Amino acid sequence: MSAATITTTLGTVGTFADPGVITLRETLISETAPLAKRFRALFSLKHLAAQKPATAQTLPAIEAIAAGFTTPSALLKHELAYCLGQSGQDAAVPYLRTVIEDRQEDAMCRHEAAEALGALGDKSSLDLLRERRDDVSEEEVVRETCDIAIERIEWEHSEAGKAERLKRSDFASVDPAPPLAQSTAKDAIFEYQHTLLDTSLPLFERYRAMFALRDLASPPDLPTAVPAVQALARGFSDPSALFRHEIAFVFGQLSHPASIPSLVETLSKTSESSMVRHEAAEALGSLGDEAGVEDVLKKFLNDPEQVVRESIVVALDMAEFERKGEMEYATVPITEVAA
Repeated sequence: MSAATITTTLGTVGTFADPGVITLRETLISETAPLAKRFRALFSLKHLAAQKPATAQTLPAIEAIAAGFTTPSALLKHELAYCLGQSGQDAAVPYLRTVIEDRQEDAMCRHEAAEALGALGDKSSLDLLRERRDDVSEEEVVRETCDIAIERIEWEHSEAGKAERLKRSDFASVDPAPPLAQSTAKDAIFEYQHTLLDTSLPLFERYRAMFALRDLASPPDLPTAVPAVQALARGFSDPSALFRHEIAFVFGQLSHPASIPSLVETLSKTSESSMVRHEAAEALGSLGDEAGVEDVLKKFLNDPEQVVRESIVVALDMAEFERKGEMEYATVPITEVAA
């Protein structure tokens, strides 16, 4: 996305009347600021953008996040798209659509923008998502994500979706797919694993099995936790890079020590897609207080792939955050920004 497009879309900088938002925005868009500091600023803005009900900071925070799309960092741009999707605000939709429509944009960022539209449940974007899904010249990861986003939006607005009674998740994220309804079968993990690994099924259904397994692994002391993590780890053998990257993302949410061996193996596999390896790196960052994890991460600080190198920087910052036991992965205490 060009700087000119962003300027036209956002209007004048005067929109950012809140001093806290202005400070966070300046950090986020600064190409001289350390990447880890920019990420912390982003998650501060995400918190402000997602407030319910909306506040005077909501729209400025969304605009501040969108201003970051001028960065050359694909890693940061993909995280911007994710945060806009998690905001729950329709004001984020135009920025996400612009990212998807830009064929010069990195596929990892465009995939995340499509997923974000799904998270927002935006019916007005269905035509665009179908167009990108059905375009055979489109990047596979974008096509697959559009397919899942379409299914999610249609599920969310369907009578069947509204009628489903799902277990309340321990996670605050809006996921690419809802978990499958909780099974009462004794072999529920095997049942979900079978669905997870069945490549003949739609990705949306397999994602639902993925998130059902995730929920069986939280909290980590559940008797189902380790078997569920082991079932999820088998997903790293899937032919879809998108699918493998989502497995790594789920492991980042869970922060379960049982996932460490498969995450280290995935990060270490230089033939693996960079979008999968980057997600494995950040997942390991969430486990940074576990013995040996930091040493593993440091081995990849000079990785040939830029998105992996940058993810290692962020992961090491996350590891420090975990060690210190901080409450929010953010630049400043939220209470100071919101005051």
